[in-house]
Parts: sequence; structure tokens; C-alpha cells
Amino acid sequence: MELDVRGEICPYPMMKTVEVLRTLPEGEVLEVLTDHPPALESIPFYTSRLGYRCAIEEEAPGQWRIRITRAEAPARSAQAAGTPTRDTRGVEAQP
Repeated sequence: MELDVRGEICPYPMMKTVEVLRTLPEGEVLEVLTDHPPALESIPFYTSRLGYRCAIEEEAPGQWRIRITRAEAPARSAQAAGTPTRDTRGVEAQP
């Protein structure tokens, strides 16, 4: 999906990006087109807090494409995977 926020100034590029991300289907990639340099910091900052990763490409002088993808989930812990763990006394604890 593509979101064109060229001509918009802060905070609108970031706000519109977050609004679209809330409705973005699982596995979809959002590409944001911007010509506002502060958006190159605000969009990655706020989207990373929501669990997304950003890659920025300069499309033309003064125009950028921010590609936003969902960050991979952290590896499951041993307890979540059903593997017995040991407490601090060396006794097996059940998940």
C-alpha cells in the first residue's frame, strides 16, 4: 500500500502513517512518500514503538520513500515453548 504525504508538514505525515498502519492487513507493507525532512525522524520513531521497521530511500532530491514493515516477533521463551525451566534452587518448574 502507498501513502502520499508530500506537501504535508509535521505532525500530519506521522499521524496519517499511524492511522493507515492501524488498518493495514497482516503481512502488508506500507510505503510512505514524503518531501518533509522531519518526517524521516518522526515516522521511524513512532512506528518502531508500534512494532514496525522502516527503510528510507531517497527517490529524488528532497523526496523520500519510507518502507514500513512489521518487525519480526521476538523468539518465544523456553517457558512459552513448553520447555521446563529451573528456578533459582535448581528445582524444575512447570510452565
